[in-house]
Amino acid sequence: MSRDETFAAIVAAHAQRAGPLLPILHDVQAAFGCVDAAAERTIAHELNLSRAEVHGVVSFYHDFTAEADPRPVVQLCRAEACQARGVEALVGAAEAAAGTRVKLKTIYCLGLCSAGPAARVGDRVFARLDEAALVRLVQSA
Repeated sequence: MSRDETFAAIVAAHAQRAGPLLPILHDVQAAFGCVDAAAERTIAHELNLSRAEVHGVVSFYHDFTAEADPRPVVQLCRAEACQARGVEALVGAAEAAAGTRVKLKTIYCLGLCSAGPAARVGDRVFARLDEAALVRLVQSA
């Protein structure tokens, strides 16, 4: 399926929803690895929005990137609750394990505040991480 056909299918899948922009953006990010300027223009046109409106949403949420990055991503929560549970002491080991092969991304709150430190890989969330568990998680990503 071509890029245009994929866009058309994504937009068609959400066109009848109230507030289709975020679901479309998530699907475009998943399909292409990014929401680039061309994608913003296409989405704006299809939803009858200005490109500024679409770009405002894309630039607000950290889940959307302007360039594809083929590396696996490990999202590490570094919010206050995870900090209180020791996440900062784990960061160095996680960065060393990630090297350049894995993208280690700081995020703020996975909603597991009482079970931190926490991380997410794809749709899977991991809690109560110690250094060894986090390193294994990064290495297996």
